[in-house]
Amino acid sequence: MADIEFATDERGGVTVMRDGHPQSHVQPDDPRLLVFEYVQHFALVLDLLPPGPLRVTHVGGAGLTLARYLQATRPGSPQIVLEPDVELTESVRREIPLPRQHRIRVRPADGAAGVRALRDASADVIVLDAYADGRVPAELTGSAFLAECARVLAPGGLLLANLADEPGMRYIRRVVATLPASLPEVALLATNEVLKGRRFGNVVLLASGAPAPLDVRGLRRAAARADFPTGLRANAEVAALVRGVPPFGETGERSPAPPELGGWRVR
Repeated sequence: MADIEFATDERGGVTVMRDGHPQSHVQPDDPRLLVFEYVQHFALVLDLLPPGPLRVTHVGGAGLTLARYLQATRPGSPQIVLEPDVELTESVRREIPLPRQHRIRVRPADGAAGVRALRDASADVIVLDAYADGRVPAELTGSAFLAECARVLAPGGLLLANLADEPGMRYIRRVVATLPASLPEVALLATNEVLKGRRFGNVVLLASGAPAPLDVRGLRRAAARADFPTGLRANAEVAALVRGVPPFGETGERSPAPPELGGWRVR
């Protein structure tokens, strides 16, 4: 049974902890306030999409931070959350209730099985943010799962994935190399320290298909305004990053284990 804790800070924000790992941070009275840097990067990308409701599937739920953000910024958005940990979902609903009139539906299914059960072209955005013991499960980075994501996305849809890696990004480079041909437009968004290989950290992967290429100019402008010093790798930069890199097979591999506290920085 998972050890679930809720840590409240002086501003009233709540950090959801699972087995000692911070899963998400929620500001109940202001869902637009995002604390984790990678969640800010998710929001940065989503805010660039055309106005109006979005059909979003979240792989991984925890505190439902991004789902709450979308409910606040794009009311009426139908959202599916695939979260196999029923105990976690029940605890979150009890401790941090969802807003009224939301359209967030949590399904007790793991990411691979849950995405397989979705209809073709039924999502405008898929958000992959699923960790077990601090690592992305192997089955969520292989060719089989990524092909299912491409099937579920509507034309011009967007896959967003929160991936963690060590300096050099060996793992992320292999994930990018594994993306199916139907999602050829790829970019990477992260803090400058992570992109420059100075520390272990989170990278947000964006993948989309023609005829709706990524708005690279808009992303660069938004990254320049981010709270954290943020950079973007796109187009030729991504192509150079994965040149000669072998893709994963049907099943990928788990992301690298996070270092002990105090060991996140290289220099």
